[in-house]
Amino acid sequence: MIAGDGNGARKWAMLSSRKVYECNVFSVFERESRGPDGRVGRFAVMEAKDWAVVVPYVRTENGTSFLMVRQYRHGADEVSLEFPGGVVEPGEDPAHAAARELAEETGWVSARILHAGTVFPNPAIQDNHFHVFVSLDPEPKVTRNLDSNEIIDAHLMPADEIRQKMGTGELRHALMVTALFLADKCVAALGEKPARQAES
Repeated sequence: MIAGDGNGARKWAMLSSRKVYECNVFSVFERESRGPDGRVGRFAVMEAKDWAVVVPYVRTENGTSFLMVRQYRHGADEVSLEFPGGVVEPGEDPAHAAARELAEETGWVSARILHAGTVFPNPAIQDNHFHVFVSLDPEPKVTRNLDSNEIIDAHLMPADEIRQKMGTGELRHALMVTALFLADKCVAALGEKPARQAES
């Protein structure tokens, strides 16, 4: 430790919590908590369902492509190029949610869905988790089934191009940056043969 007294590694104790806002996407709670040194503060916490995203690796004659979706995002007021994903419904297994979102948004399905990692989207103010999965060799097999307010285009994008451009232009969704990092790490860890299959 180069600064502090060690209390940064200790949890705060919640004293009270009250809901101050609710919508179909999240609820906001005002919490009063006591710190490890005795101080008391108020904090806003967003409670939301978990999210799941799947990074689909597709082998083509020109090399590996990612199956991605392009859609308008109201918060950023911009079009975003992303990996398929969405909300994990209550009681739903995150892997099932990832496979379901892949089919609903693209019409593609995969027999191989691998867990690449789970992180907190924003632990400062949110309580939910972001689950990342890898899909190896998905194929177009079903009809898309979009939600009523979803307008989505599906694309096969060269994997190396996406890696190079991630973090710029339409690829500035922070969770997609995380998803790509964890997915590539997962595929690399599969070993020589699976990695070569996914990257050939």
